[in-house]
Amino acid sequence: MNSENKLPLMGFGTWNRTELETYQSVQDALLIGYRHIDTAQGYDNEQAVGKAIAESKVDRKEIFLTTKVKPENFGPNVILGTVKESLEKLQTEQVDLLLLHYPSIGGEYDMEDYIAQFAQVYDMGLCKNIGLSNFTISLLDQAISLLGDRKIITNQVEIHPLMQNTPIVEHCKSLGIPLTAYSPLARGEIMGHPVLTEIAKNHNATVAQISLAFLMSQNYSVIPAARSFDRIKENFDAIKIKLSFSEIETIKTIDEKKRLVDGPWCPQWDNY
Repeated sequence: MNSENKLPLMGFGTWNRTELETYQSVQDALLIGYRHIDTAQGYDNEQAVGKAIAESKVDRKEIFLTTKVKPENFGPNVILGTVKESLEKLQTEQVDLLLLHYPSIGGEYDMEDYIAQFAQVYDMGLCKNIGLSNFTISLLDQAISLLGDRKIITNQVEIHPLMQNTPIVEHCKSLGIPLTAYSPLARGEIMGHPVLTEIAKNHNATVAQISLAFLMSQNYSVIPAARSFDRIKENFDAIKIKLSFSEIETIKTIDEKKRLVDGPWCPQWDNY
């Protein structure tokens, strides 16, 4: 578990998976020991996630389930209905965490309105916790001011050894908001990195495991995705790796500011 809140440090991501792949990989992840499953309206696989959880041998109460409202659903009086649809697909009355996947694309929808809708969903008890994803410093501050005393338990952003996203990380830390790192393996681009490879040898581990261990050492929750049973288990086993202080400090030096997620649907990122 994340020592700062109840969001598990190790999670399983389901982005970019077909329905069949999602179903099988979630089943495998739960069998291996994952108890944090991350999906989203925009992934078009909530139904497969719900089916996999329902048909697993793990009690729903033991699973921390996250989904996200896509920004296309931020229109007036739209969010509540789409969240109810997500709950139906996920076969649950309440998700453990509901995120806004991105801020409104190009400012199409007024934040005051869609945050009010988001707050309504939380106040109705359709989610146990709320958080944000891909919110920059200024947008995060604006959302916090609109949410009042409702606590944001995470900001889910791109973080990996090659893009450590210092501005938003430091800002969230200053506010006491834990971070969730998506694309923690840099979509494969960390593989073969000489620094990570050398550290991996010291631990008889893989580069992927070292990357995940590094992020968890910073108290970030991680949500790696994988298709094969062996790779899913390999990622999970990263929780056993304890990096030394010098290894952690060395990995901090390889930040290339290499952002992989950027496009017209994204806000203007905090540069560093």
